[in-house]
Amino acid sequence: MPVIDADSHVLEPPDLWETRLPRHYRDRGVRIVDRGGIETLEIGGSVVMQGTLAGLGGAETVPRSKLFDGSMRYVDGCPPASYDAGARLRLYDEWGVDAGLVFPTIGILPFLTDDLDLLSALARAYNDWQADFAAGGRGRIIPVASLNLRDRDAAIAELDRCLARDFKAVFMPPEPIDGRLPGDPWFDPLWARCAEAGVPLCFHVVVRFTGAGRPFGDWLDAGAGMLFGFSLGATAQLIPTIAHLALSGVFDRHPALKVAAVEAGCGWAPYLMDRLDEKHHILGDLLPVTTRERPSDYLRRNVWFVAEPEERTIGAVLDLVGEDRVLWGSDYPHIDSTTAAPDQIRASVAGLSPDRQRAVLGGNAAALFGLSLP
Repeated sequence: MPVIDADSHVLEPPDLWETRLPRHYRDRGVRIVDRGGIETLEIGGSVVMQGTLAGLGGAETVPRSKLFDGSMRYVDGCPPASYDAGARLRLYDEWGVDAGLVFPTIGILPFLTDDLDLLSALARAYNDWQADFAAGGRGRIIPVASLNLRDRDAAIAELDRCLARDFKAVFMPPEPIDGRLPGDPWFDPLWARCAEAGVPLCFHVVVRFTGAGRPFGDWLDAGAGMLFGFSLGATAQLIPTIAHLALSGVFDRHPALKVAAVEAGCGWAPYLMDRLDEKHHILGDLLPVTTRERPSDYLRRNVWFVAEPEERTIGAVLDLVGEDRVLWGSDYPHIDSTTAAPDQIRASVAGLSPDRQRAVLGGNAAALFGLSLP
């Protein structure tokens, strides 16, 4: 049976944007520089992180305790498989994994600039590198496009460029863009192009506590701790995103649009369906738009969920949401991932029927992303 990792990452080379951006953008792009002995990540001239960049990776590479004490550099947290295609294929072979989607890491962080041309250039540079990385993977490294969603026309043009290079999905931050929710009709031309091409929108967690993560920021500031944030931050971003999409009418306007909820698990999907359906039945007349179907109908038809490797609710989600709705992901090589993930997901689905095991381990991902494995 095919085994496909639907949520892994690259750790971009530190000089990616400096070497691939047009020269006139490089001093305002994405840079990792030394500021008084402190390694600093700058985006658009603004400081985003200082001293803890090794914590962007770190999956069993160095002790977690050292990732945030300032003694480690970004590259210390980058295992070879995070940036070298040959090493990634060797890892897949060790894992018994046929292929994997690869999302950005630094590219997920907010680009803190209002220069829309620069934002588009940053996305092009990343996608160019990602295409080269995937080309070394012999069809087993599946690239995910990054778009400047603040410029719709530029995003459509970049999407077409990525489709021509065999990208299979689009990375989406689970939050409003310039005050626009993802169900806003402003995005319709872009969503129509994605639906036409059969390319899923992958709403992927952004590990930060501003923007959509702000509700947990107060808890963290008051001392709730990093484990609290890692545990709850994902669903805090993805549940509102998927709930909004189901209530916004976007799936009526684009019935073929595919959405994947990535890095937040799957066990919350049945609860959300029941909760939305109940409130929709009682208070549906308060919606700003009238949807043609119940919220649960859209989740069953338009949305897929990426399970965590040790989730115990996968069987129930298959029963209640659909046998073709659940994928799995390792989150490799991020700090909260483990190289045991493929063994863990095999153990998690071992009690399911052979057909359901095949679906979760790789069949659903192959169908969703249109993969023809070598």
